[in-house]
Amino acid sequence: QLQLVESGGGLVQPGGSLRLSCAASGFTKDYYAIGWFRQAPGKEREGVSCINSSGSSTNYADSVKGRFTISRDNAKNTVYLQMNSLKPEDTAVYYCASRDRCSGDPFRYDYWGQGTQVTVSS
Repeated sequence: QLQLVESGGGLVQPGGSLRLSCAASGFTKDYYAIGWFRQAPGKEREGVSCINSSGSSTNYADSVKGRFTISRDNAKNTVYLQMNSLKPEDTAVYYCASRDRCSGDPFRYDYWGQGTQVTVSS
């Protein structure tokens, strides 16, 4: 069983930055992919970014390309999402999830964290 815990959310002004962390514990293995998803009130959960097990491959939603960067430190079993130039439309609960390979479909993921709130507002 794999446990995922997100942290780093909060309130930030437009144009600001936050770094989210996703820490894995339990049956950790260094060959799992991690995806970040977000869900705003009244909207479906959407994929934001994903990184493969080695960190050699990443992908991003068009809405965050050039602003968000995903990375991982397998020695710490942690994946990061650096979010820059934040916009009010980035406001959502952000979740990390794990499966064997990246996918934009949240229903394909086996393990989920509890989520962390990101609010972008002046």
